[in-house]
Amino acid sequence: MKPVLVDMTILVCPLSKVTDMVAQHRPGHVISVLDPSWAFPELGPHYVDRHLRLSFHDVHTPTDEQVMPSREHICTLLKFLKARGGQESLLIHCRAGIGRSPAVAFIAACAASPSTDERAIALALRRASPLARPNQVIVQLADHEMGRNGRMCRAITAIGSDQLLANEQENEPFQLAVPGPTAA
Repeated sequence: MKPVLVDMTILVCPLSKVTDMVAQHRPGHVISVLDPSWAFPELGPHYVDRHLRLSFHDVHTPTDEQVMPSREHICTLLKFLKARGGQESLLIHCRAGIGRSPAVAFIAACAASPSTDERAIALALRRASPLARPNQVIVQLADHEMGRNGRMCRAITAIGSDQLLANEQENEPFQLAVPGPTAA
């Protein structure tokens, strides 16, 4: 049987497209994931309590100069996702829309549809954006916090998140259709 779509829209884009995406789609909530030195976009009074700002680098190994994604970042993300419910659209962005925001979109989709196979969600992500390379550290932290026993990590590995990029500066905006559980 074909998967059923959950009534939820997850939009993903690079920082350069956030203003246009907000104007065009009017998402219910926004998640920004940027380097600590980058300024977060100002989205107006409607988003005062609807805009989560996470500040860490798109890194996979610790360095002295960069901020790694942490358990605290993921707990903050999961709390925000839980508080927002699931019916309103969600816009997620990072600087390029390639590593951090696709990882957060995958996490949001897994949280919104807990009975859906993680690999089906990862495949939907790959179909929506061949350029996406979800940050594996972010996914690993979320997998642990969500009690998924490595399923999220294996799903992202299966779609090739470690493949080299072809000199792309930023991704095109995309929408992640969240597959629902299949009927028995």
